Amino acid sequence: MPDAPELRRATRTGLALFTVYLCFYALFVYMSAFHAEIMAHHGGAQVNVAVWFGFTLIVSPLLLALLYLWLCRAR
Repeated sequence: MPDAPELRRATRTGLALFTVYLCFYALFVYMSAFHAEIMAHHGGAQVNVAVWFGFTLIVSPLLLALLYLWLCRAR
């Protein structure tokens, strides 16, 4: 079991990364609700911004989890 300082550091890191994702998700909801014309704009590969944003919302937690593991690795 990790000691108290390591556990506190891991907890703070996890909460910070969760906050980053939560803000990103809140931006998606805000854009979908109040700026639908931007979300409907076609980006790359003739796919609209909302779909690209959605894919990013799926992939970003995986990347954040890898970042968390790297930041909290045992030293």
